[in-house]
Amino acid sequence: MKMPNTKSVLLVDDSKFARLLVKAFISSNFANWEIDEAEDGAKALEMVDAKTYDYMLVDFNMPGMDGIELGEKLRSRFPGAVIALLTANIQQEIQNKAENLGLDFIAKPPTEDKIRDYIMSREATR
Repeated sequence: MKMPNTKSVLLVDDSKFARLLVKAFISSNFANWEIDEAEDGAKALEMVDAKTYDYMLVDFNMPGMDGIELGEKLRSRFPGAVIALLTANIQQEIQNKAENLGLDFIAKPPTEDKIRDYIMSREATR
């Protein structure tokens, strides 16, 4: 019998509601995955010191460090990680910056289909 493939996800968003929503979407589709939460970039950087994540979903608009700054730090430390900017800020400039850093881009509001389809497409290429 094949063991289920457990993955770990780090959700970084200053909105607790947004984290709960995305966490629920992931849990309902990938039941055995571990999902950790950080409310800002500083906390996220502490967490990645202690654990390696398969997926990192990062909000853009956060107090302190924005998602592009955090994404840049995460990308330099984890060149092969799957990191997505999950944001309502869909300006082309933000999308270009994300793309230049090798970050995926997911427009808010998050929906279950959007999150599931994104993860499924990334799983298919890993």
